[in-house]
Amino acid sequence: MRCWTFCWLIFSLTFHHIVEKNGIAAKSPSASPGCCKTLEHLNCKNSPEPEQNDADHASCCMKTLMLLLHNVPRDDTVKALEVLKKILEETKLTNSTAIYQDNMVALLHRPTGDFKGLRISASDKQVTSDSDVPNSKVNVHLPCELNPGQNSTIVFCMIQLPNETALERSGELYDGRLVGLSVSGRNVSGLQDRVSITINTKTRINKTQKPQCVFLNTTEKNFSPSGCETKWDQNQINCSCDHLTYFGVLMVSAEVSPENEAILSYISYIGSAISLTALVITVLLFVTDRKLRADDSKKIHISLAVALILLNVHFLSSQAAAASSSATLCRYVALLLHYSLLASLTWMALEGFHLYLLLVKVFNVYIRRYLLKLSVVGWGLPAVIVTVVVIIDHNMYGRALLDQSRPNETAVCYITNDNVKMGTTLGLFGVVFIFNGTMFTGIAKWLMCDKLKQTPPNKKRKAQRELFTLLVLMVLLGLTWGLIFFSFGQLTTPGLYVFCIINSLQGFFILIYFVLSMKKIKASAFKQTSETINTKS
Repeated sequence: MRCWTFCWLIFSLTFHHIVEKNGIAAKSPSASPGCCKTLEHLNCKNSPEPEQNDADHASCCMKTLMLLLHNVPRDDTVKALEVLKKILEETKLTNSTAIYQDNMVALLHRPTGDFKGLRISASDKQVTSDSDVPNSKVNVHLPCELNPGQNSTIVFCMIQLPNETALERSGELYDGRLVGLSVSGRNVSGLQDRVSITINTKTRINKTQKPQCVFLNTTEKNFSPSGCETKWDQNQINCSCDHLTYFGVLMVSAEVSPENEAILSYISYIGSAISLTALVITVLLFVTDRKLRADDSKKIHISLAVALILLNVHFLSSQAAAASSSATLCRYVALLLHYSLLASLTWMALEGFHLYLLLVKVFNVYIRRYLLKLSVVGWGLPAVIVTVVVIIDHNMYGRALLDQSRPNETAVCYITNDNVKMGTTLGLFGVVFIFNGTMFTGIAKWLMCDKLKQTPPNKKRKAQRELFTLLVLMVLLGLTWGLIFFSFGQLTTPGLYVFCIINSLQGFFILIYFVLSMKKIKASAFKQTSETINTKS
């Protein structure tokens, strides 16, 4: 976890008006024999029989739509899909009706009595409600919260788009399939009990691909994942969405393969164990050395070390707590993991503040009860944030999946609400990163100016010390955590490896710095003692 959240077309005239207005191309009269004379007359108005808004009329337009989708622009494709949905909703029927056409099936369902939810199962040639069809491609569950009413029509349609469809990213749609869901006369959104759409996969999902449930945004004319959650295994893809419209699954490139995820996980745990050991040694060195205990800077370093110890302890135990049956234990670990992470970030910011005053401002600043005030901020601010979260809803702490799309994969105890996670953790990290980046720039500038004052023989040795100092500062200030910004896109895997290795070993680097500081203090004390003896002599 350390290494590693997107309009209805009101139509009152004829389809002929839409065709003329939007320039939808017409096919030859033989394109839809026995139904529409030409695609220009999409509403079958000029067919020999009078227009009937019934199942035959809906079937005619479904067939016409499949012909239309081959050679029309993206805008017209979206409009045609919306028009078809409107026709299906307005089709007159007395009971549930299934309609079949090439590459398309539809179910028009009229609820009777109290609505207790609806299950729909569909294959390429068959669709039923409240029972499964053989070789089903899609299974849908509509919650009772939908409550359409007895005078409404629930519309389900499954379309396998032709390869030539102009929809953006249609080539990435799994099986080229769209699933349309709607209720006549209503725009359904914001469902608490979500709609479930399960797509049965014909083949195992490629490890280099990751399914993403999306809906067709008819305003933007593109696919968006907003309002949909994705879960999958080797045989099924489940989309859980809070609204009704046209849905599909995009097969996008997986950012990190399962093999790399496993390796990164091992690196994180091994590095955290090493860091924990190093940080404990650091604290023991501080406690047993009287001169170190008298140094304010070292006290601040130790506060950061203690925060990182808490972070590593609860990080290492988080997965085991999530696997246990105790929800209380998991909530406790999640809360302390969140607190220790916030405390670590806060003490990194205080490190930057202190070093800036120490190295840049030097003699110009005096703050009464300085360490006490830093401690109040370092330990108090995270406590306030965690307390607010608990007051709002203590259930925000608990078992959380590292990857929401794969429910059977590794889980940890942490924040379960993505908005809280983004606001408290990433929000504070962003502030700390900007603040410490500014402090680091000021310190680096001061070091460079001081370097110019050195005589040539001392410049090389001084430059080496300054480079080491800057590297140590980057670790102490948590700037190496900013490597996460390079773990996206083409740099995903290399960026995550560098991020995990460096930051999981942060405690080890702090121990090295502490040991070198002790040597420097002892060398300085020895030099002063030698000078005193020489003076007396």
